[in-house]
Amino acid sequence: MDKETVCHLKIDEEETPKTFLFMGRSGCGKGTQVKLLMDYLKSKSETPIFYLQTGQVFRDMIKNETYTGKLSSRIDTEGRLQPEFLAVWAWSHLMVDNLRGDEHLILDGMPRRFHEAPVLDSALKFYERENPYIIHINVSRESSKERLLSRKRSDDNEESVERRLSWFDTEVMPAIDYFKQNPSYKFLDLDGERTIEEIHKDLIKNIFLQ
Repeated sequence: MDKETVCHLKIDEEETPKTFLFMGRSGCGKGTQVKLLMDYLKSKSETPIFYLQTGQVFRDMIKNETYTGKLSSRIDTEGRLQPEFLAVWAWSHLMVDNLRGDEHLILDGMPRRFHEAPVLDSALKFYERENPYIIHINVSRESSKERLLSRKRSDDNEESVERRLSWFDTEVMPAIDYFKQNPSYKFLDLDGERTIEEIHKDLIKNIFLQ
């Protein structure tokens, strides 16, 4: 029996939906790996997938002409981190309104601060999500900076990129360490300096072929 067949059987036989939390520096390729994982899961079973990406939630909120949206937009323009209560709201209300319990759960780019990590942990425990995977796409600060500047987006200038890289080191890394040291989670530290295909194969191997 080849590995693809074994992997197919594992996904079909396991009734418990899986939980995946993607973390990593800006430009590490989280979104690409999320898409590849979703395509893989869809090809192997009919289990629904709930994908939650908090960055889009904030972008949508900032576009609204509400009092909260205007204040949040000011913070975003100044390159500062959104307050923790908004960060928690960005994902918690969507879980409350949409989770059914029978789906794979994929979380992208959260939490953004150490104190947000135990709140998310409490949510996953509340929803009885067993053995969540933390997938850290690990790239160096230098590599992240090079990738962000090469995109040539209007908000990716030298100053803003350095600011984002610094808050990742001071705010996000402690959250990553929180999950890494928590025995309730399966922590995967993947070398993000490789090709997209190599990272994806490594991810699949570590999750489904062990």
